[in-house]
Amino acid sequence: MTAAFAAVFVALFVAHQVADHWIQTQHQADCKGRPGWPGRIACAAHVATYTLTALVALAALALSTDLDVSPGRAAAGLTISAVTHYIADRRTPLKRLAELTGSAKFYALGCPRPGRDDNPSLGTGSYALDQSFHYLFLFVAALVIAA
Repeated sequence: MTAAFAAVFVALFVAHQVADHWIQTQHQADCKGRPGWPGRIACAAHVATYTLTALVALAALALSTDLDVSPGRAAAGLTISAVTHYIADRRTPLKRLAELTGSAKFYALGCPRPGRDDNPSLGTGSYALDQSFHYLFLFVAALVIAA
């Protein structure tokens, strides 16, 4: 299981990077955290393409290495990844988690300030917490898939 876990985790990690930064549309990125149905729909669309990207990566891994991936375990792992990705990308749950864990100041680090001409960038605390949350559940998903 050790080699299988490592291979599955790498496949999910690469898929995550590609799906979050190349596949996700600008509309999805801009709207997925908005309140109401427009935000929910944008986030669901992003998570759908994200999960499809992960499925393609897993299939490529399995086909190119003869890794035996159980369809049931793959479905369970990808579901864990998809649900937790949706939760984090709706933004409010992750912000609340940061507040509960005493990380609210870090969450706000580098975020544009209202009324200022701050330039938003990927170097924010909220982005770092978002990515680490995703990595945690990619780890869990890989454990489930490779078990």
